[in-house]
Amino acid sequence: MNSPCPYLPVPRAELDWRSLNAYRGDDRGEGFYFACLEYGHALWLRGLPSRALLCIDRAFGADLKGDEAMVREWPMPYAATAWILRNTQEGGFVGNPRVHFQHYAGRMNEPRLEQRRWRAWGCWALTRLVLPHLPGDPKHAVEEPPDGRIFTLLQEHGLPGEAELWRAAADDAAAGRA
Repeated sequence: MNSPCPYLPVPRAELDWRSLNAYRGDDRGEGFYFACLEYGHALWLRGLPSRALLCIDRAFGADLKGDEAMVREWPMPYAATAWILRNTQEGGFVGNPRVHFQHYAGRMNEPRLEQRRWRAWGCWALTRLVLPHLPGDPKHAVEEPPDGRIFTLLQEHGLPGEAELWRAAADDAAAGRA
């Protein structure tokens, strides 16, 4: 069993895929956000880091304004993403999250296309910092943005304070603290 992630809510023991299935419609707000974080943490604790990352990635797609109670208590999960990448044990399966985020950012569609694109690039940058040995996909022709551009576009399209939150997670990742 993995150690709990300090950046995610403690999950209820009985969580399974149905916790997200309840949000199959258009309700992708605060409840969906929290459900993604909680279930992602449950998956992490069960020793499923790749599935946990995918679930946390879904939280980035929630339709939020930034003033929601859950967002104040559990900020956008950049630190959680970097922490899980850093703390996956040798032999734990994470796949190649660098390629995942590269593809996701390069093929993003609505709703909130630019917001979600720059969040994906932010997670891509965190992956490069934590797991620099992972290659990108050379067959997927996209311009990989520098960190300064990610920060600027998260300021423009993200929630209030989101760019600074990402920058703090990136600084911690670069220093090996993630």
